[in-house]
Amino acid sequence: MRAIWKGAVAFGLVNVPVRLYSATGEHEVTMHQVHREDGGRIRYRKVCSLDGEPVEYSEIAKGYETADGELVVLTDDDFANLPLATEREIEVMEFVPVDQVDPIMLGKTYYLEPDKTAAKPYALLRGALEAADRVAVVKVALRQRESMAVLRVRDKVICLQTLLWPDEIRVADFPILDADVTVKPAELTMASSLVDSLAADFDPSQYEDRYAAALEDLIEQKVSSGKTQALPVPAGEKEESGGEVVDLLAALQRSVEKARTARGEEPAASADDGDAKPAKAKKATTAAKKTKKKDTSPDDDGAPARRTRRKAS
Repeated sequence: MRAIWKGAVAFGLVNVPVRLYSATGEHEVTMHQVHREDGGRIRYRKVCSLDGEPVEYSEIAKGYETADGELVVLTDDDFANLPLATEREIEVMEFVPVDQVDPIMLGKTYYLEPDKTAAKPYALLRGALEAADRVAVVKVALRQRESMAVLRVRDKVICLQTLLWPDEIRVADFPILDADVTVKPAELTMASSLVDSLAADFDPSQYEDRYAAALEDLIEQKVSSGKTQALPVPAGEKEESGGEVVDLLAALQRSVEKARTARGEEPAASADDGDAKPAKAKKATTAAKKTKKKDTSPDDDGAPARRTRRKAS
């Protein structure tokens, strides 16, 4: 795993240097949106709604629209000047009973790994949490945002689990829940019996994502049956990527030409050069063909690959 944050837990006068790791990872199958007809990727460009021109990432700022229709533009410098007192510190505010933290507030979970020199204070904090049977309420700044979180122990590791702020929890305003509903004692007894019949200790390993498994099987079946196609190369992608080489065939061709030049041979004529070829190059090519006429196995310099490519062109 790769640490995504480095700082320290401030536990009273005890300072515990730690690294933060994401404790979870989704196993969804990665797919792209493509054009059904030719397999081309569907791209989403950032375009200005006023002039219709593409906008570079460096030119993008954040905007806040006021209630009266005015726009406030915020730049990276504006955000850099905002106070984040806990930017490199996990500040323990208090210790509260576990059952007082509503599960609806729980967010993403992270593992805290102690630095090599912080094993003892880390164990001290872990032991205090276990002995008290409480969670530590903390404040921490992650990705330029201050978050409330709790520290709890899972096996031997201290976990940090982010919390939503109270005003981020929506109120369940459903008038139908206020209606008078009569539940008969016999019905409640039967429902309780059903609960008892399905009572068990929770073991998440017995469940599986059947949809993801079926999707992976479907993809494997299409691959096995040859129902695949070559990835298309969009026209003009080389220019749009700032000169980056995206045409594999062109890259291979240049590699071949470089190898020919290193051996003292003349470079092969490109499509732009026409069919004309210097006499010296023609003789060298003819001689090479005669020399290798009987040898059709691949060699180290990739000669058969060059012959196949030139024939195809």
